Formats: sequence, structure tokens, C-alpha cells
Amino acid sequence: MKREVQRKRMLSVAFALISIFYLFPVFVVLMNSFKSNGSINTETFALPNESSFMGLQNYIKGMTFGNYPFFKSVFFSFFITVVSSALILLCCSMAAWYIARVGDKACNTVYYLCVFSMVVPFQMVMFTLSRTADKLALDTPWTIPVVYLGFGAGLAIFMFVGFVKSIPLEIEEAAAIDGCGPIRTFFMVVLPMLKPTLISVGVLEIMWVWNDYLLPYLVLDRNQYMTIPIHIQYLKGSYGTVDMGATMALILLSIVPVIIFYLICQKHIIKGVAAGAVKG
Repeated sequence: MKREVQRKRMLSVAFALISIFYLFPVFVVLMNSFKSNGSINTETFALPNESSFMGLQNYIKGMTFGNYPFFKSVFFSFFITVVSSALILLCCSMAAWYIARVGDKACNTVYYLCVFSMVVPFQMVMFTLSRTADKLALDTPWTIPVVYLGFGAGLAIFMFVGFVKSIPLEIEEAAAIDGCGPIRTFFMVVLPMLKPTLISVGVLEIMWVWNDYLLPYLVLDRNQYMTIPIHIQYLKGSYGTVDMGATMALILLSIVPVIIFYLICQKHIIKGVAAGAVKG
């Protein structure tokens, strides 16, 4: 018994140390967001003092820098993230339900193609994707969620199929006997039971889309539309100089919503992954 208690304490200490390593970069960004550029370059890991402390000037400068409003970038990031995640959850859950219940060769082929897409690096398809998105008019914030649906379908369908296979088929048969068609069966019976995986996939997709830089950078017209990561990348002055204080301030503002959202929903991720791993 004592050995078990000691082992748990050692694991707690080890995970606490690992957590410190993960949190340290966030603390450095927070600390430097209140310091002057000179202090950031020369004393990166030092705490702000009387000579280096800038108060909220870096935040104000970052949000008012250039001709492109920061809150416009926030709106585009929020819109793309919400619509893309909702589209992935709805379409992929319906597709996964069909794949799991029909189970013929065509469905299995689609399933394995979706799983295979998870291992294909984005860099392999990014130039072709950029040209295709331009030709199909998918280069605006209102249409780019369709592109995100294609890239997010692999993980979502993989997790949804695993969960659907664990749902007893008799529940859906009982709904059919009561007069429910396929659409009503999905939305009234299957979808509520998918809640753990819906939350898990939703959290992962929201974190991915919100922080994504490369796809919007390649697809969107940067003169008209900027997401937060692209806006931060353009915090440059004359001769290509970067205002590090303003950059740190905007980086912190961009990660705080995701951190809060993740902390609220983190317990559902484990439940959803565990539920999606069950084989039927």
C-alpha cells in the first residue's frame, strides 16, 4: 500500500514538472507582453521592472497597428472557426452513422480513405489546394469552411464511426418501429447519444481552426481578409522590423480564448476518445 502511495506521489511530481515545461512558454509570452522591445530582445526571461514595464501600451499598439482593424480579424477568425466546426460535426457525424450502419465495400472504402487522409501532410497538397480554392471561389471567409470540412473529416469520421459501432442497433430499430424515418432517427436518437464524441471532436476542431495559419494564408485574399494569426504575422514596421511587444500582446489575446475553452471542455475529450475507441 505504501509503495502504491509513493508511486502515485512520484507520478504527481513528474507530471507537475512536465506541466511547468508546457506552461513556461505561455508565461514568457505573458511576461514579455508588458515589456518594451529593447528589454524583450536583451532580457527575454527577466521579469518586467520600472524601466521595461509598458503597461497596456503593447496591447493598444497591437490592436491599432496598421490600416487593418484587429477586431475585424477577430470576427473572421470567430466566424470561420464556428462555421467550420459546426459543418464538420454535422456532416461527419451523419456520414459516420451511414458508414457504420451500412458497412458495405463502398462505405468501408470511404472510411479507409478518410483515415488515410489523416497521415497526408498538408504541405503535399497546399499548392494544388490553393489553385483549386481560387477556381472554385472558396477563397473567402464565407466559403473556406468547405475546405476545412475536407481536412477535418478524417479525424472526425474516425472517432464518430468508432462510437456509432458501440450503440446498440436495437435502439434504432425501436425508433423505426415507432415510425421514425432515417432523418428523425439520426437527429432524435443517434445524435443525442453522440454527445461525448461531439464535444471531443468539437474541441479539437475548434482549437485547430482557430490557431491555423497556413490554410487561410494560402487561400484567403490577405488584402481583404485576415485571421488573427495572419494579422499577427503582419505586425511589421519599416525595413521589416517587428514590434515584439505588440506581437506578444496579440499572441496572448489569441490563445486566451482557446485555453479557457479547453479548460472548460477538457474532461469531455478523454470521454469522447475512449468512447470512440470502442469496437463494435
